[in-house]
Amino acid sequence: MKIAIIGLGYVGLPLGLRFAESDVSVLGLDVDPEKVDAINAGRSYIKHIEMAQIAAARESGMLEASTNFSRVAEVEAVLICVPTPLNQYREPDISYVLKSGEAIAPFIGSQKPEDSSQKKLIVLESTTYPGTTDTELRQVLEAGSGLRAGVDFHLAFSPEREDPGRKDHSVKTIPKVMGGYTEKCLKRCVELYSLALDSVHPVSSCRVAEATKLTENIFRSVNIALVNELKVVFHKMDIDVCDVIDAAATKPFGFMPFYPGPGLGGHCIPIDPFYLTWKAREYEQHTRFIELAGEINTAMPDYVVSRVADALNDDAKSIKCSRILILGMAYKPNVDDDRESPSYVLMKKLEAKGATVDYNDPYVPVIKVTREHPQYAGRKSVEITDDYDCILVATHHDEYKDFDFTDFKAPLVDTRSCVTKRPDKYYKA
Repeated sequence: MKIAIIGLGYVGLPLGLRFAESDVSVLGLDVDPEKVDAINAGRSYIKHIEMAQIAAARESGMLEASTNFSRVAEVEAVLICVPTPLNQYREPDISYVLKSGEAIAPFIGSQKPEDSSQKKLIVLESTTYPGTTDTELRQVLEAGSGLRAGVDFHLAFSPEREDPGRKDHSVKTIPKVMGGYTEKCLKRCVELYSLALDSVHPVSSCRVAEATKLTENIFRSVNIALVNELKVVFHKMDIDVCDVIDAAATKPFGFMPFYPGPGLGGHCIPIDPFYLTWKAREYEQHTRFIELAGEINTAMPDYVVSRVADALNDDAKSIKCSRILILGMAYKPNVDDDRESPSYVLMKKLEAKGATVDYNDPYVPVIKVTREHPQYAGRKSVEITDDYDCILVATHHDEYKDFDFTDFKAPLVDTRSCVTKRPDKYYKA
């Protein structure tokens, strides 16, 4: 069997490797020729994905990459794993999905249309609002191919559940939710993923599967907002919110621990809830709870900046003209994934107040071009020294947990409560 995966990033590449390891031939497709060249050379461009894994897949002949989307004519299934960001108005941008559909539509016809097993399966994995797969994507595929979904080709949605850097779960072991445009579409989808994954969970429609992914991420967003709000309240009461959460987590039922931070990061939690709030308006529904959580989480960088101001003020300094070192540009620990990282927001806000800001991150030695903060591209990680007016811990990399700050004269503001060897001037945010 041969499949194509469109989008060779944090979702598409691990998925492709899992199928390749399951003796499914994988054609990776991407518009970025550097990614394509890296894969074909057996190199990794994502830090937590080992080069040996890609090299092994290449040597086995089960993985190759290309920029030529017409090659979907060679495969039996196409999995679309492209970004679904928000635009400048905080509205869903599904243009990458639709452009992918337009690119492959002319090549999804079957040489044996009467044989159901020969009909191509198209699966969208990108997070999106309910209705995307069976309306917008379906229409693009049908218009470009002259074929009908559910009749001439199969169509399904199966949301990605990738968590970069996680060790206790993997693509293979995380149950896979999937919904089909028709029952036959779903059957084909189940058959495909069962070749590579331990467990699949079929649902009644594409829209149920789309809503499942949004619900998972909204659940996290709302609970993170709750502990972020508690963090601010408990600070005024001189109570450490992390001590409270750890104590509450000893209850064996009815409580799940979430921990506060400097804001939301990653490709899911800061974005996906707004996909539902936007779509809900079409049905004259207002998602006040979700929007309130978004407001609280979005305000966290401002709270952190206020704590930096407190730390500097106690040192008889102001943010203006101060030199500040941010520790961590990645949005989560021990990975190089800096998508939607709150560190960029912190850097922007501190610089807007007149500070000079450097950063250190062993996983992000050089900042690449990002959609929302392209002005920082090219900046390089610097060494951790005591030559700054303030040090701000934004990401809880293991390197920072173990770093010895005890002799530092500069105040340290810790947004993750992770530093163990603390200086005298230590502040939590």
